Amino acid sequence: MSELFLGHPFIAPVIELARQAGEVIMPFWRANVAVTSKSDNSPVTAADLAAHHLILAGLTALDPSIPVLSEEDADIDQSVRAGWQRWWLVDPLDGTKEFISGSDEFTVNVALIEQGRVVFGVVSMPTSGRCYFGGAGLGAWRSDVNAAPRPIQVRLAPAAGEAFTVVASRRHSSPEQERLLQGLSEGLGELKLANIGSSLKFCLLAEGSADCYPRLAPTSQWDTAAAQGVLEGAGGEVLELSGEPFSYPARESLLNPFFLALPAKAAWRERLLTLARA
Repeated sequence: MSELFLGHPFIAPVIELARQAGEVIMPFWRANVAVTSKSDNSPVTAADLAAHHLILAGLTALDPSIPVLSEEDADIDQSVRAGWQRWWLVDPLDGTKEFISGSDEFTVNVALIEQGRVVFGVVSMPTSGRCYFGGAGLGAWRSDVNAAPRPIQVRLAPAAGEAFTVVASRRHSSPEQERLLQGLSEGLGELKLANIGSSLKFCLLAEGSADCYPRLAPTSQWDTAAAQGVLEGAGGEVLELSGEPFSYPARESLLNPFFLALPAKAAWRERLLTLARA
């Protein structure tokens, strides 16, 4: 894959880093790996830490001038982060709970951020070798083992006879989200809910397998940035409930506001925003 094809000179080496991170994760999968709790009570395993150290070393070697904010090394003061113009935002193992349960719905996420906006993202699936990558203005692709990467694109509407598909989290919802889904159903007919773990929710939209991903429940910056890059490259967008583009400023908290992920040219865009603000 040439740099010209990928659109950014860092994409190819980051895809390779994400693949290597998957290789260090896999020996721990379904192997009764020990689980400890971080200060926020979220779980962490030796697999998370092994992937973190590999990615950190690889990104630093790629360009030592670009700082790295990783879920496993996020205790960086806001005053320091406020001075960053460009940085990496990394989740070495997104979907740790899925990983611990034995599910294959976990990913390696790496995004390049400039001025708070995603330049590109890479989302790699260690269990299958599948990889999604892309960014706004760069396009988006899905790569499978022993197959050439193929471009992917959002769909503006379901195919004839197919239900409007909303991606929902298996583990997280909220009363606000349930009200929004009810409102969508009233306007668009019966909804099909696609439940999937980790950042693959965005990737379903990016490849045209689903229509909308509303998230009115907590996430962290590293949960979303890489997959947002893929979705934006595929013709989608991620919005705050105000309608403003979703970004990654150097806030004190690394928690995200609520967001809506959807095709940028969807005819039902304004209806979704109105429901989300209700």
